[in-house]
Amino acid sequence: MQTSALIFAVIIFISANAPQINALLRRCYHCRSRGDLGSCRDPFLFNATDVEREPGVAAVPCASGWCGKVIEGGGTYAVDDYDLAIQRMCVQRGPDDNMDRCADTVFNYKKVHMCFCQGDLCNGSDSIMGAKQLPLLLFSTLVAMRLSALF
Repeated sequence: MQTSALIFAVIIFISANAPQINALLRRCYHCRSRGDLGSCRDPFLFNATDVEREPGVAAVPCASGWCGKVIEGGGTYAVDDYDLAIQRMCVQRGPDDNMDRCADTVFNYKKVHMCFCQGDLCNGSDSIMGAKQLPLLLFSTLVAMRLSALF
């Protein structure tokens, strides 16, 4: 009986994430902030519905499915965030090995820190792994444990 409860929890988890998994056209946050100006800076506290009301921030369709976040400036000698610029966008293609990652690189002839992620609106938070999925996973596990106790 514990097996059926576990299968039920997995079905709930997968079906709740189905819009993200089956989406043909994913979206990415699109915005740019410099220093304290704009709403694109970290921490990025918006979700898909907040973006509609926030000027300068948009959730745009992304044909490649790969989102990016670029952090310019703010090097080791920076005293404040005045020269720090954060840009979130859809990128034309992801890394060759199709792995989510962050690394120092050159973008538009500047040294930057860039992150790539694949998924609907994945470039919103610092975490590339879906922090949004954790509560659902915990809920599914609790439901499975409760059902196994009943049977």
